[in-house]
Amino acid sequence: MAETGSTTPPRPLGLLAELTHRCPLGCPYCSNPLALDTRDGELAAATWARVFREASVLGVLQVHLSGGEPGARRDLVEIAASAHAAGLYTNLITSGVGLTARRLTELVQAGLDHVQVSIQDSAPSSADHIAGYEGAFTRKHELASEVVRLGLPLTVNAVIHRANIDRVGDMVDLALALGASRVEIAHVQYYGWALKNRAALIPTREQVDRAVTLVDELRARHHGRIVIDAVVPDYYARYPKPCVGGWGRRSFNVTPSGKVLPCHAAESIPGLVFWSVRQHTLAEIWQESPAFNAFRGTAWMKEPCASCPRRDQDFGGCRCQAFALTGDAAATDPVCHLSPNRAQVTALTAVQDDAPYFYRRM
Repeated sequence: MAETGSTTPPRPLGLLAELTHRCPLGCPYCSNPLALDTRDGELAAATWARVFREASVLGVLQVHLSGGEPGARRDLVEIAASAHAAGLYTNLITSGVGLTARRLTELVQAGLDHVQVSIQDSAPSSADHIAGYEGAFTRKHELASEVVRLGLPLTVNAVIHRANIDRVGDMVDLALALGASRVEIAHVQYYGWALKNRAALIPTREQVDRAVTLVDELRARHHGRIVIDAVVPDYYARYPKPCVGGWGRRSFNVTPSGKVLPCHAAESIPGLVFWSVRQHTLAEIWQESPAFNAFRGTAWMKEPCASCPRRDQDFGGCRCQAFALTGDAAATDPVCHLSPNRAQVTALTAVQDDAPYFYRRM
């Protein structure tokens, strides 16, 4: 894969710290890889502290403590404290299952700034079915209430797919009832487990159109009460979204075992070599590693991207999606209407079935 030759990549702003792949839930749209990192290979808290210090020096402003379920780490409070000590705005991304009120209080005392809780649906039985965990809906409510009681800002992340897209309005109402200041209407991205379950998850065009119209109405209705973030799902979009703001431009991920990725799904692209924080500093990885330089800038692009006036806006779209759908990570993201492979995406939206989910387990 061709490198751009860029010698001065922009400074990153965000770090997704994947502390563990362990999680009590089995969500069929989980974007973690099918081959999960094991507990005995996870980075130690002291290594995470070094990573956070290096990230701060590199220019990172915020860190998202994620997983899996970060609450599975017994040293989560220590890790959060080290992120705070490094001067990073610290957001906890949690399933809401596995965190007690006492531990949440300890996290606040350690300097936690924000909590994001995922919800699977507005209906308890459906939510628990999607999560693959009985009682998850109730546990999430309890944790969200505690977050608000402790005075932390709360974001609700609602992952949308065919089974729940017709209840988008109810999920926004739920976020309001929980006291959230922000709700993400996050349509499933088809990587990892979601790709395996795509036919069972993908909504119809009619469902998407209704949801888009409703979100516009909800934004107007709840203006000033809650921020509603939403975008059209990729497979139904006219243009692709910029891949994480542009590959190797704004953010990066550190996996539980220490590999540093330009995006969450980057390991799905064969041939890329991902350096680890066990052998390299973050600055070395960000500036010099082959994987981060593989799709920086525009020199690697093929037509129609190479001559497209949008090439510096969407950077050709998602590299992982391009590979998943075409077998070529340098191809135009096929969700773009200008892609020669667009018909393939249109055909995939018609492949829907109600087969049982393949649940993520570890």
